[in-house]
Amino acid sequence: MQDKLSLMIPGPTPVPERVLLAMGRHPIGHRSADFQKIVKRTTQQLQWLHQTKGDVLVITGSGTAAMEAGIINVLSKGDTVLCGDNGKFGERWVKLAKAYGLNVQVVQAEWGQPLDPEAFRAALEADTAKAIKAVIITHSETSTGVINDLQTIASHVKAHGTALCIADCVTSLGACNVPMEDWGIDVIGSGSQKGYMMPPGLAFVAMSDRAWEACKHSDLPKFYLDLAKYRKSAHADSNPFTPAINLYFALEAALEMMQAEGLEKIFARHARHRAAAQAGMKAIGLPLYAAEGCGSPAITAVAPEGIDAEAMRKAVKEKFDILLAGGQDHLKGKVFRIGHLGFVCDRDVLTAVAAIEATLQDLGLHKGSAGAGVAACAAALAQG
Repeated sequence: MQDKLSLMIPGPTPVPERVLLAMGRHPIGHRSADFQKIVKRTTQQLQWLHQTKGDVLVITGSGTAAMEAGIINVLSKGDTVLCGDNGKFGERWVKLAKAYGLNVQVVQAEWGQPLDPEAFRAALEADTAKAIKAVIITHSETSTGVINDLQTIASHVKAHGTALCIADCVTSLGACNVPMEDWGIDVIGSGSQKGYMMPPGLAFVAMSDRAWEACKHSDLPKFYLDLAKYRKSAHADSNPFTPAINLYFALEAALEMMQAEGLEKIFARHARHRAAAQAGMKAIGLPLYAAEGCGSPAITAVAPEGIDAEAMRKAVKEKFDILLAGGQDHLKGKVFRIGHLGFVCDRDVLTAVAAIEATLQDLGLHKGSAGAGVAACAAALAQG
């Protein structure tokens, strides 16, 4: 049966019909009064989602564009930054910072393990000369399914007094609580194809007052990603360049759905789905890759022992038309990942667990009692 693909990956995520229909509208002029109304409305909605009264800017691009913009608009040539690296995306931010000639110090943890907040505290307290200008971390490390303790790390950055806290919240925003102002985060980057329940194409950068002050002194090269231009335009309910107009239509519809559900219910739903996916995998006898208690609410990484994860993913796709994510770099073939982010309901998680369990049974690789995974998953969903 065609056109039944179920996306259970960390992005792109499933898109609601309401959002798809919004995208199908005829484009309007991006300098028109009608479009200005949409920009004004979505700006307010984005502030609600980020839990801030500050600027949240929209760029036509990916989540990586958001993070690059966040870095190059607040830092200068030769600045020292402290970057957390415990997975593929933490690794990417190290490369990004080095590409702009920044002096990068790294706090590292093994893939599957969370970053140690104490390591950040020690490095920041040792920096009596206040040379560290920013701390850059990935909140939800998509490659490993680990959630890092952004709140505690941000508190250490705040105590430093000089460094900015720059956070990649690409797969955490809209999945768990990220109160920008309460935690003292200065820059947050995210992307539309994750918790926003939209197709790829929009990037979002939230900036604090401290970040804007640093922006005044930043000398790194920028043009399309010059956030000062976006800020000026946003205050006039516009955009400095031609935006993805139809994605704005989708953004408004998606954020209206999120507001109707409410932040607390959104966070509880994602936590319930994490618990259900984890319970299902454990009952089947498949070890989780992320350290105990550090699993991301957006994605569950599984490390099946003695099983080719890629072959299993392929079988699930061919038999049930459910797409799971694979392992990255050295984890390819060793890990598969279940996305439960954005427009995902209990049925989706239960179906994915059932498909994985049925596939293992079909391949003769099921290690637990028949149906144990589905039963454990259902029980966890009921408790939520």
